[in-house]
Amino acid sequence: MSKQGRIGSGICYGKRETKKESSDFGVKRLRQKVMTKPEKYMFPFAALALVVAVCVVPLAAEISNVTSTRHIAHRMDEAILTVSNELDIELVVSWMSERCYQCLYQQLGVVPAGPSPGQPSSVDFVVGTQHGITLQLNSTTVNLELCTVPFHFGEHGNYSLWVKHLDASSVVNCSVVTGADPVNSYIPILVAFLIFAGLALASAIGTTILGLDVVRGFFYRISGSMETERLINSELGSPDRTVSLIADNILPPPSSPSKRLRSLDTFRGISLVIMVFVNYGGGRYWFFRHESWNGLTVADLVFPWFVFIMGTSIALSTHSMLRAGSTRCSLLRKVVWRSMQLFIIGVFIINPNYCHGPLSWDNLRIPGVLQRLAFSYLVVACLDLLVARGRLDILTTDAWWSPGLDILLYWPAWLCVLILEIIWLCLTFLLPVPDCPTGYLGPGGIGDMGLYANCTGGAASLIDRWLLGESHIYQTPSSRVIYATHMPHDPEGVLGSINSILMAFLGLQAGKIILHYRDLHTSIISRFLIWGLLLGAISAALTKCSTDHGFIPVNKNLWSLSYVTTLACFANVLLVLVYFTVDVKKWWSGAPFYYPGMNSILVYVGHEVFEEYFPFRWRMSNSQSHTEHLTQNLVATSCWVFIAYVLYRKKIFWKI
Repeated sequence: MSKQGRIGSGICYGKRETKKESSDFGVKRLRQKVMTKPEKYMFPFAALALVVAVCVVPLAAEISNVTSTRHIAHRMDEAILTVSNELDIELVVSWMSERCYQCLYQQLGVVPAGPSPGQPSSVDFVVGTQHGITLQLNSTTVNLELCTVPFHFGEHGNYSLWVKHLDASSVVNCSVVTGADPVNSYIPILVAFLIFAGLALASAIGTTILGLDVVRGFFYRISGSMETERLINSELGSPDRTVSLIADNILPPPSSPSKRLRSLDTFRGISLVIMVFVNYGGGRYWFFRHESWNGLTVADLVFPWFVFIMGTSIALSTHSMLRAGSTRCSLLRKVVWRSMQLFIIGVFIINPNYCHGPLSWDNLRIPGVLQRLAFSYLVVACLDLLVARGRLDILTTDAWWSPGLDILLYWPAWLCVLILEIIWLCLTFLLPVPDCPTGYLGPGGIGDMGLYANCTGGAASLIDRWLLGESHIYQTPSSRVIYATHMPHDPEGVLGSINSILMAFLGLQAGKIILHYRDLHTSIISRFLIWGLLLGAISAALTKCSTDHGFIPVNKNLWSLSYVTTLACFANVLLVLVYFTVDVKKWWSGAPFYYPGMNSILVYVGHEVFEEYFPFRWRMSNSQSHTEHLTQNLVATSCWVFIAYVLYRKKIFWKI
């Protein structure tokens, strides 16, 4: 997950930039004044991707230097607002983010009265540009609201807010004037997309050309050796083989009856690559960071998808091992041992103390990403061992209930999951929380008009403090960004783990569908889509199709029920697309996501541990540039994809 989901990954957390993630706060007052006038063939492509990405760095530095010269006072996601007051009274300027639900206004500063008629006083403020904000201007004498101004400021723009009377009347007019146009901070994303899309297109065209009979014959004639023939047949396919449209040279060898579905590793790789990218910073764009409370961003999608596909893999691997003759007791021992390893590794990588001396048990964080995976894996794998069948080919398909075999055969596991969800609902909505409303799902802080400032997370936070201790959970949740909360809250806490079990179990159900309808592609795809539709309908009912007004809002910090059903809906739809293009039509080999998907634990642990090392991080010439951050994060992510590709070619896989 991104930085919100962990205390400090990397080698030297103390040396990391610890910028306050509150660009929306914009509460810095600058100055006060009296106003005056102003595979074989994939290797070259993978290497080329790295070279292109690295070559962007000097360009990024050059662009950033020009920008800093023109806007020397600006920082990332900030703009300058000059409030000019022509009234004869002092003004209090306050603000509130449009993403802050039922929030108190926060004071930005005070603007003195104009020194004389027609000569305004002015004060400069820094305002955030990530989201739209509403400015409120009050009189300091009677605390009377004079006007409110909703506005979305642009990055590095200069703006003026004029406050004056209209003609000779007592009506106050507030108007915003743009002094210097903002920059388009999204251009680097467009450029990066075009570069990677161009590389993907070049790879597809190159692979297709190399697979043509004419090209294969040309290579065969100029060489004439048996070695060349072997390479052509093994890497590009025999002459009578249907040529795939994309990267066919990297497909694994023809398989046995228990062929590994390439789409599952591709799905896992997509989740992992996005996870690594957002963990490294995502170019410091707000939509590549976790949502402050209710709602979704790109960063909120990937961890549940990883849990989902883990459940799918559990179903396939358990069935395969039972079919091979393994006993349930031996498989249970493996499940417990693997869960313990995941948990221990997770505790180590989220509590690095290489720069702070010996690790203190007083503030050791216990929950985390791998810990959540370990717990979900343990429970769901045990449930599957309880109900899994080694042979499915002897089951009847003539009964009226046979279309529901993939559910009805495993009713004990479904019953256990249903009981767990009832426990989650009861604890969430019925457990009394001191000084907080029962069933509170809000962020606390300045949310809900500041009435429940210390109630962040409600019952979920209370249970974590009871079981783990306040010093052993995440201290700086994403709710601090917009809601100015000060209570610790762990997004990987105990209560949310129940819903992560549900997410993994829904992935397990996808695996059961694949097992029961193997090679019946239409049946598999239709059932995935039905599950996606059903889960989407549940989400719509729980949320009332809104961000904040539903019965159970979509919330990553709480891993709410609607969050799980929504992401499981998305996961089923995405799995349909990947399965259809990779395993059914074979239009796509899954590259480059397939490679990290095959080595997911190594890539995840490696990107956490080596985060502060070159080439994953370097000193930037302008740390206030989205371009430089995006370049660095894309290079770091591309490096891990490249490492995974090399390990795949060497047949090196780290399995726990």
